[in-house]
Amino acid sequence: MAELLYRLGRLSARRAWLFIVSWIAVLGLAGGAFALFGGTLSSTMTIPGTETERVADELTEQLGNVGGISATVVFSSEDGSALSDSQQSEITDALADLTSQSDVSAVIDPFETDAQREEQAQQLVDGREQIDAANAQLVEARDQLEAAFEQYENGQIQLDAAIAEAKAGGYYELSQAEFDAQQAQLDAVFDELGVQDEAWADGVIELGKQERELGFGERLMDAAANISFVSDDGATALGLITFDSELLDLSAETKSEITEKLDSVDIEGVTVDYSSTLTLSTDGLLGVGEIIGVLLAGVVLLVLFRSFLPATLPIVSSIIGVGVGVAGSLAFSGVVDMTSVTPILGVMLGLAVGIDYTLFIVQRHRRQLAAGMELHESIGLANGTSGNAVLFAGSTVLVALLALNVSGIPFLGVMGTVGAVCVLISVLIAVSLTPALLALLGKRVLSRKARANIGHESHVLPPARAMRTSRAVVMLIVATLGLLIVAIPALSMRLGLPDGSSEPADSTQYRTYTTIAEEFGAGQNGTLLVTATLPTGVSEENELETQADLVDQLLAFDNVEAVAPIGVAADRDYFAFQLVPVEGPTSVSTGELVHELRDSSPLAGDIELGVAGSASGNIDISENLANVLPLYLAVVVGLSLIILILVFRSLLVPVIATAGYVLSLLAAFGAMVAVYQWGWLGALFGVTDPGPLLNFAPIIIMGVLFGLAMDYQLFLVSGMREAYIHGVPAKAAVMSGLRSGRAVVTAAAIIMIAVFGGFVFSHLAIVRPLGFGLAIGVLFDAFVVRMMLVPALMHLFGKSVWWLPRWLDRILPSVDVEGAALERSHPIHPVAPDDVSSDAAPTAR
Repeated sequence: MAELLYRLGRLSARRAWLFIVSWIAVLGLAGGAFALFGGTLSSTMTIPGTETERVADELTEQLGNVGGISATVVFSSEDGSALSDSQQSEITDALADLTSQSDVSAVIDPFETDAQREEQAQQLVDGREQIDAANAQLVEARDQLEAAFEQYENGQIQLDAAIAEAKAGGYYELSQAEFDAQQAQLDAVFDELGVQDEAWADGVIELGKQERELGFGERLMDAAANISFVSDDGATALGLITFDSELLDLSAETKSEITEKLDSVDIEGVTVDYSSTLTLSTDGLLGVGEIIGVLLAGVVLLVLFRSFLPATLPIVSSIIGVGVGVAGSLAFSGVVDMTSVTPILGVMLGLAVGIDYTLFIVQRHRRQLAAGMELHESIGLANGTSGNAVLFAGSTVLVALLALNVSGIPFLGVMGTVGAVCVLISVLIAVSLTPALLALLGKRVLSRKARANIGHESHVLPPARAMRTSRAVVMLIVATLGLLIVAIPALSMRLGLPDGSSEPADSTQYRTYTTIAEEFGAGQNGTLLVTATLPTGVSEENELETQADLVDQLLAFDNVEAVAPIGVAADRDYFAFQLVPVEGPTSVSTGELVHELRDSSPLAGDIELGVAGSASGNIDISENLANVLPLYLAVVVGLSLIILILVFRSLLVPVIATAGYVLSLLAAFGAMVAVYQWGWLGALFGVTDPGPLLNFAPIIIMGVLFGLAMDYQLFLVSGMREAYIHGVPAKAAVMSGLRSGRAVVTAAAIIMIAVFGGFVFSHLAIVRPLGFGLAIGVLFDAFVVRMMLVPALMHLFGKSVWWLPRWLDRILPSVDVEGAALERSHPIHPVAPDDVSSDAAPTAR
């Protein structure tokens, strides 16, 4: 491979413009393909087969769009006073105007909704008064009936006594007709009293039914008492927009249309804010922070190269690579579901590795050119040696990213694949476009001072000395303990998706989140959808009772603030409820509530409970990702050991490298938890309200950091191995390799940190933890693990670090990563002085 890359480098140097124009054409094709075939990116992360998705599909099947996504609009009085009638009217009109927007299924007017609730509450109060009055009437009617029965009984007694007396006196026959008439009257009275008694009993039964129904209604009203759309002081109102989407997703066009409408609302004395549902976007992949990161990388290159033109070369190459990789990948977004973070990961990796890989080749070429090698020969040799190492290093990153597909999580696999494509493009750019650009630069790739000293012996490094053993022990202890201490917070790591509280304090979504939490309760930022499936349907008469009983059972769970019915299936065997937790969607208690609800199913009577909603979905996704982490780490560690054994033909070097990677990874996780979950230095990093870590950040960082760690391991330890093979004592070889590769790895790491660090201050909140984790991970791995821990351990192990069983040595293929064989066949031959002093760029043929 080294020989092939050598030839490619020389060809590119001789046909510079052909390669440059070809890559520009590829960039144009990628951009055109994206413009023609690019689709809509999703702002949500879903995992097929989760409990939330099952329940959401069930809700859609049973009740329509009850489980669809919704967005909240907050209207607040600027002076804190109650919203006036005219302001309320304008708010109502503004919300009604949104119903014409695409994908909007309904808009809930807060004033109309609260008025309906107040009317329903008043109806219950009136109903209770009517029932109490009816009860009083029934009591009075009962008293009257009993008095009438008593009169009847007295009349019957008197009649019976008169008849008895008449019979005793012997004149009964003369008065029989009169007695019969009186008896008939009494019988008629008795029959009438019987009818009235039966009617009274029916009235009692009917009033009992009404009272029971009223009781059910009162229970349901009490259960939903804390769900409101207008604050107690009347100064804040919540409008709710529901959408037709069944996939809990919204198109960028719909979001743009609605936010433009809301931004144009002008109600005197009223501020308008809206939730993060409408603001999650990747508009503008590069913000101010990201641009500053690239500029810092340019400064590092300028300091390293001490010349402007060569400093711009890696940045130009990486930008072309990012353009090709990201635009080309997005061209498939119309046929492959991609999340909004997918292209951002591609940009991050493309910029970082693109700059680094080009840097490795340029720096090798500069060193050879400074030592006196002919221009084209130096370009070819740099491409065959460092380019070969770049190819291998890029392959490790590719493997780590593509291995994300083993997680079985589609959106994560797509992210890894797109990131891998961007890294692949960066590698191809480095080994084909970089030689062309170097050829155009000619000797100007060196500073003026370096050009004046080409071929001077000062460019040859003196032999290295081994470090002191005491220093190695101190470095080992300090590095290990330092990383372990920083890693401690990782023990309490929680995963989740960011909500409005993680946004900048001056953003509309943050104001929306905090206003809802303060005025209506934190739980209303993350309501749950709870379903109850009965073994058989209930009768229409028992529907309300069943709802009330289910609501009472749900209220009995801990951390439940309110419950309200939202739908019943036609067969009345499927009930749905809105459940408001006490705390927000990312809180520990809400997560515990979701699990408690699921674990309690089935309830008494074989009632199956289901839980859905955005908060539930985020919990499911986070837990699935957390469960995948050990498997992915095992895959990555296994690959690390295999690859490094193959490259370095040693058993201890791979173990040291992998252990160092795990330490830097845990330290990166610990730092992320401290900043984003605990809130340490939150003001510095723009963390307004600490919360769980971005749920897919750890696995992405795990993969990317593995690839970069292997890069640095390769560029440092391969130099140590080469020195050892050439007869340098093992301990001295450690310092020799460290000294030869330290400058370029330091520059590469600083560039990585600068680029990733730029994303820490991104305008997109979901990107910041990723940028921070990658930046701090590179910092720990490059400067603590690779430059302190690894050299210290290799020094302490001495030559035994290179031990490999003979049987294994025989079966392993020879992998000349640094192209040492190529370098031996193409030794440096100083060029003529006239050629050396020339500043002119050669003509590309």
